[in-house]
Amino acid sequence: MAHTVKQLAELSGVSVRTLHFYDHVGLLKPAYYGANGYRFYEEPQLLALQQILFYRELGFELKQIKRILIRADSEKLAALESHRQVLGKNLARTRQLIATIDKTIEHLKGKKKMKSQEFFEGFDPVVQAKHEQYLIDRYGDTMKEGIAESKKKVKHWTEDDWQKSGAAFNEICLDLVSAMERELAAESAVVQKIIRRHYEWLKQFWTPNQEAYAGHSELIVDSDLRKAYEAHHPQLPQFVAAAIKVFAKNELS
Repeated sequence: MAHTVKQLAELSGVSVRTLHFYDHVGLLKPAYYGANGYRFYEEPQLLALQQILFYRELGFELKQIKRILIRADSEKLAALESHRQVLGKNLARTRQLIATIDKTIEHLKGKKKMKSQEFFEGFDPVVQAKHEQYLIDRYGDTMKEGIAESKKKVKHWTEDDWQKSGAAFNEICLDLVSAMERELAAESAVVQKIIRRHYEWLKQFWTPNQEAYAGHSELIVDSDLRKAYEAHHPQLPQFVAAAIKVFAKNELS
């Protein structure tokens, strides 16, 4: 049974625009195109989309997923088995975190007193430390200073502070997506004005110089930071990165 792009969007929860983008970059081609130009997808494409969503959930970049999809079935199976092991470990950790949350709820309700060490069961400081070390190894002492500055600035933030910051970030991303859809260039005055807002927003956490801000643009493309931008549009990380490099060169020299 063939599905139109609209039907596949409804089945999978992936937007029509994203499916069009996947077709454009060769990640997920339709089974065939109708005489009217409509895209039609059959079972192999549904399976491929399932794999795309699975690997995206694991944090893979689209170019990595594309390479995986063209592998032989035996290689795909080996990769899936490996990732299943990773998910199993993550599931165990998630269950531990849920148990810690449940204990904390009971503690705050006065029903059951928690021991001091129980407050931190399930948390993995090694993961955060590895992420910070990656940034330092890649960008040197400048990033080390930025991490320290960021920790100091948000140390006493309230939940309301985080919500306001998140709302401001989302507005910036929505305005950038609007600029993309209007086909404005990264160096255009409109886009650069939005990027200035992004730079000012980032200064809540740390104040990058020209080199550091340009380096931050690479992180938006190459690290887990891209997920926050991809949530608004699959191509937004690349668009933001290009615009930031222009801003850094022209405004932070």
